[in-house]
Amino acid sequence: MNMAIQLVAIDLDGTLLNDNHDLDQVTIDAVKAAAAQGVRVVLCSGRPLSGIAPLFAPLGLGRPDDYVIAYNGALVQNAASGAVIDAHTLSLADFKRLAAFASTQHVHIQALDREHLYTPNADVSRFTVRESYLLHVPLFYRPLAAFAPEKRFVKVMLIDEPELLAGAKQALPSDYFDVYYIVNSEPFFLEVLPPAVSKGNAVATLAAHLGIPMADVMAIGDQANDVPMIAAAGLGVAMGNGIEAAKAAADAVTGTNAAGGVAQALRRFVLK
Repeated sequence: MNMAIQLVAIDLDGTLLNDNHDLDQVTIDAVKAAAAQGVRVVLCSGRPLSGIAPLFAPLGLGRPDDYVIAYNGALVQNAASGAVIDAHTLSLADFKRLAAFASTQHVHIQALDREHLYTPNADVSRFTVRESYLLHVPLFYRPLAAFAPEKRFVKVMLIDEPELLAGAKQALPSDYFDVYYIVNSEPFFLEVLPPAVSKGNAVATLAAHLGIPMADVMAIGDQANDVPMIAAAGLGVAMGNGIEAAKAAADAVTGTNAAGGVAQALRRFVLK
């Protein structure tokens, strides 16, 4: 396939990173080679900037003209300065509404602003602790009544064992899907974001900001939250370990994250 790819949007967990949440050397080499060709490599994740930034040094990214898509598209930011290109948030009323629903389903809940992770659950979920560790974000237990009324959040997440969370998702009132973007980023994470948010919308916003047509964008991912950007890109690539919905939306399927699938895609479609 002969395409003039100018921007590559890459998911992290299950895509760029192996199953140990590490970078393989073959992936590092391919990303650096793409950047050396002048291709913009944009890391796109449900993580905040603080959880993405540790990958900059090994990949040769994080320069003043690099960008990231954080919180599943709720924030589009300059990688070096953190300056916000586009942002969407939820209100405290949204968090309270979702927490009340989570309580009826006996699932845990958490919310993130740009710098912190909060849970109103005194029995803090092990998935919340894991998230704080992986994202390098401080975790706070805070009852809902302790927040200022004007408090805003980048996203709210229902979190629990996959079977329990799947049942809660089925029980969500239908109108929730009209006012929120609701998507699984992992079987144990159900993310709730403002309705205009998706990785696909964020990639399109960034591409427009940079003057790059979507036809010249490649997106690589594996999960449901990656489907919008896989579908929106001129060339959508699903990981071999991706869910069926990601593969169905893709123009091509590459290897698994354990087999250097990102490097395979970059060599096939981008590197000269």
